[in-house]
Amino acid sequence: MPNILILGAGRVGSSVAEQLVHERYNVTIVDNDASLLKPLADRLDLRTLLGSANSPKTLIAAGIEDTDLLLAVTPYDEVNIVACKIAHDLFNVPIRLARIREQDLLSYPSLFNDSGFAVNHVITPAQIVTDYLVSLIETTEALQVLEFADGLAKMIAVRVEAGSQMDGQDLAYLARKLNPTECRVVSIYRSNQRLKPNGQVSLKSGDEVFFLAASRDVSRVMSEFCTQIKPIRRITICGGGNVGYRLAKQIEKRYAIKLIESNRDRAQWLAEHLTDCLILHGQATDEDLLENEQVDRCDLFLALTSDDEDNIMSSLLAKQMGARRVVSIINRSRYVDLLQGGKIDVALSPAQITIGALLAHVRQGDIVAVHSLRRGEAEAIELIAHGTPDTSKVIGRKIEDIKLPQGADLAAVIRDNTVLMAHHDTVILNNDHVILFIDNKSHIRDVEKLFAVSLGFF
Repeated sequence: MPNILILGAGRVGSSVAEQLVHERYNVTIVDNDASLLKPLADRLDLRTLLGSANSPKTLIAAGIEDTDLLLAVTPYDEVNIVACKIAHDLFNVPIRLARIREQDLLSYPSLFNDSGFAVNHVITPAQIVTDYLVSLIETTEALQVLEFADGLAKMIAVRVEAGSQMDGQDLAYLARKLNPTECRVVSIYRSNQRLKPNGQVSLKSGDEVFFLAASRDVSRVMSEFCTQIKPIRRITICGGGNVGYRLAKQIEKRYAIKLIESNRDRAQWLAEHLTDCLILHGQATDEDLLENEQVDRCDLFLALTSDDEDNIMSSLLAKQMGARRVVSIINRSRYVDLLQGGKIDVALSPAQITIGALLAHVRQGDIVAVHSLRRGEAEAIELIAHGTPDTSKVIGRKIEDIKLPQGADLAAVIRDNTVLMAHHDTVILNNDHVILFIDNKSHIRDVEKLFAVSLGFF
């Protein structure tokens, strides 16, 4: 079982630690703040250590000599870099991931090779969250958007709207209605209970449906679950921090954007660096400000400050005043469950969005992408199948002959840049990209074993 050392017990580090402990990895987490470590030690089966993350003495005490993967996610780039360098040069840790925020450093990727900072994989949470938000903006009405195979396929979470084509209809009707377009419904959630999808399941308004389709077909499929899909033109962003700025910079040429920032100096800086956005200095919870800026004409309201309470209150206020769609970042995962699907259309946990980028390096096998679903309850993974019929349990076999673990659904195969929806007679070939939905993460290890290749292949 791999030994994983996490440096930094903040939101990202603690979320990853909790996930890995549930999957039965040996986890040690280091931080210099005892108040962050105690809650983890009290409720999780892991080892905690109080100390400096870039101290060789601390790292030795944490067991770095037997570590298979180092994850450095402290709030400080320099600490994360030094820790990775120590892990490589002194202890030969094979996989080293570091959280890096400074854009100047990211502009010189050669700095991170083994002769430099010795970071195998750089994680930038703010950019990961930004890219995720862009996907949500581009896929109107989606609750979650996950990309696979470099964007060839997408898994979408959408809520069935009252009066839509699929309200009261079964999945067999969806297949007939879409023909010849194909999609695969991998899961349905009703009142937070999962329904296993089959042709006889009838959908109701309010159901949360996860489907997989070729990217070119997503809009066509979405139209069956929504009464009307209106394009987004006007966007209000609250919070000009790392995520707010990155998002505005990335989309300002395509949308009419207003950005509200409470800090005067930061607002001035944003005005100098965002030439196509209207920058407003003020509080996102200021009702007069929102009214003066016609929030009722806003297609999308994004609450992206670092304060959960401000994000929640500004989102609720904007929705009450007429904003069509409201998305809010919520750092406390428990709040996400309470708010998702109420007055706030989409509540996002940055830690849950980021965790997939980290888990892809932890999983065993040739994993391309990992996405956390339903606030961490389920998972969608893309992996590459390798081997021959003699060395693999899946190669050369029809899906109906593959003994998938309980709760695992093989949704699609990507072959030669073509998206193939999975059918009972679909045969898995060497180098196929396979997309799976797993409704219970306790079965992840079973999936890894299923796709493992025997030593004879090598």
